[in-house]
Amino acid sequence: MSYVGPEFDPSQPPRRRIGRPVTVAVAALVPTCLAGWLVYQATSGPDGNEPARSLPASASASGGQDASPGSTTPSPSGSKASDQAKEKDKGDKDGKGGDSDDNDSATKPPGGGPAASGPLKGKVVVIDPGHNPGNFRHASEINRQVDIGTNRKECDTTGTSTNHGYTEAKFTLDVSRKLRTLLEKQGATVKFTQDDDRPWGPCVDERARIGNKAHADAVVSIHADGSGAGNRGYHVIMPGKVRSGSADTSPIVAPSKELGERIAGKFVSATGSAPSNYIGGGTGLDTRTDLGGLNLSTVPKVFIECGNMRDAKDEALLTSGTWRQKAAQGISEGITGFLRK
Repeated sequence: MSYVGPEFDPSQPPRRRIGRPVTVAVAALVPTCLAGWLVYQATSGPDGNEPARSLPASASASGGQDASPGSTTPSPSGSKASDQAKEKDKGDKDGKGGDSDDNDSATKPPGGGPAASGPLKGKVVVIDPGHNPGNFRHASEINRQVDIGTNRKECDTTGTSTNHGYTEAKFTLDVSRKLRTLLEKQGATVKFTQDDDRPWGPCVDERARIGNKAHADAVVSIHADGSGAGNRGYHVIMPGKVRSGSADTSPIVAPSKELGERIAGKFVSATGSAPSNYIGGGTGLDTRTDLGGLNLSTVPKVFIECGNMRDAKDEALLTSGTWRQKAAQGISEGITGFLRK
């Protein structure tokens, strides 16, 4: 398009023959000067001397993306960012039927600190993701016996898995990380017993000590069951009264029961899952005295078995990223209700 100045009037004929060549010359000169100025600005640093970055020759040369600040080479189409985007789009295929959104956390997200403000500010919550993913490589370590108050028991186990190989350890970490995000947004300080950041463990007695040392206001251990096909639904396990050896649950039985009841109520409303049809008589609640993680706790603590990994219908839920987010939401709401009572 030809350049026209502010006083250009197409209705008036040119007064001299020289007018047209001058107009053409100006039309050619202005875009050239403008382009030169833009190149100078793009390739100069703040003081006009040091080059800030190189410009890609064309969109195709840079893969259609701007070069990153300080970069002199355009990103190739097979860049790490591109690979990560493709990996995210793949969805959760581990469960053979899980949906494609809200995948398992492939890497440990940053722990982060508590939110600046929120209804749970000042509260400490310990999340205990059941079973370390590396336990299966450390059979001798996790099989050693530890004191659980009432007797001695294995340090830990590998956990269960679905019939298609989606492991309980992977499930518990994903739900736990989602739960951490929800709680931290409300101002809580959240600590993990393990975040796939150690080769194996911790043992059940150490898991209890982590919550005790943190002076946690609530501790929740995340699990999924490995019962027979046809057994479905969630249940929350609460500590029974134990006074034996190093175990004394007397001070925590009542608050743990309240924590468990609140989590059970919110879990069903958030996920739509029914309470267990094989444990708890339809209440979704169970009381046990044979779990070291509960027996040795001095702070309110419960376990939640989110479903049965060995049942096909429950498997479809547990392997769904969307459902796992709902599970985390339900647990979060239960914890929040308990801490704000």
